Amino acid sequence: MGQHRCLGAGILAASILIVGCSQQADPAAAQAPKPASPAAAAPAAGDVAVFFDDFNYPDLAAFQGNGWKARTETGHPGIKGATWSAEGLSFHADIADTHGGAVRMSSVTNGKADKTRQTQFCHARKYREGTYAARIFFRDAPSYGPDGDEVIQTFYAISPLKAPMDKNYSETDFEYLPNGGWGENSKPAMWTTSWDTFQLEPWTKVNEFTRHEGSYAGWRTLVLTVADKQLKYYVDGKLFSEHSSAVYPEDFMSINFNLWFMPKGADGSLGPVDSPEMREYQEDIDWVFFREGAALSTADVEKQVAELRGKQVAHLDNVKEQNPPLPSPCGL
Repeated sequence: MGQHRCLGAGILAASILIVGCSQQADPAAAQAPKPASPAAAAPAAGDVAVFFDDFNYPDLAAFQGNGWKARTETGHPGIKGATWSAEGLSFHADIADTHGGAVRMSSVTNGKADKTRQTQFCHARKYREGTYAARIFFRDAPSYGPDGDEVIQTFYAISPLKAPMDKNYSETDFEYLPNGGWGENSKPAMWTTSWDTFQLEPWTKVNEFTRHEGSYAGWRTLVLTVADKQLKYYVDGKLFSEHSSAVYPEDFMSINFNLWFMPKGADGSLGPVDSPEMREYQEDIDWVFFREGAALSTADVEKQVAELRGKQVAHLDNVKEQNPPLPSPCGL
């Protein structure tokens, strides 16, 4: 999450050039739509444990059919009383610089709880050590309405908080804050945060965080390796931060993306701008990937994604569930 609050934040081998990481133009400018490629057949026994999704879906039902869930549970984080809904999810085959499309999160607010809809989606809670990766289009401004809200655009992995200060709690976050937040100035910044534990009341946290100021608008390739009691976060192939064994994940986590609005006062945050006008912020995700048990470079990740796409694989999942499968609430 950041130094602050509480909800944040997945490849085989060899190398390839990193592609399309820093364009500033909005991807809504279309290229010719491509048909969704078929899902892969069940991999043979002995294959490495990989999860990949190219997000080439015609609708929400197909998306959910591959194990994704949209959050509907109210509660932390964000503006108290705000709605979380699948209404903010949409699927687009015409987003430029993607391989057949992407999933888009769209969240709206006018600063008041009854007019705020936040967006989150998650996958099964079965991920821990390995390499997490995603290619995401971040934005610095709303698609309509006044700018300035402290909004959080994310990619993260998380386990449920079973009790306040739960010692087995695990969370690893990438968060982009285009309008500042967490008591910092209004300048854009990327945060990475690794959590040992926390409690909401009174607010207490044990984490390590890194903040780099500057715009990260455009396509970004995010990679996190969880291996050898160390966490390493990369943005566009460059090492962004390293966090220690003190915050190393101890429990299995679900893979998540969310887009939400910071409430006024959260660790000194200013919260929404003072305007009754509705505004909408968006985040696009081209693909997500996880390789179990290996710390891979960004080049390795990009090569594996390219190989899967070359084989017309739109979805692959042979990461085993725990026995019995762990509950995967799509919430805090």
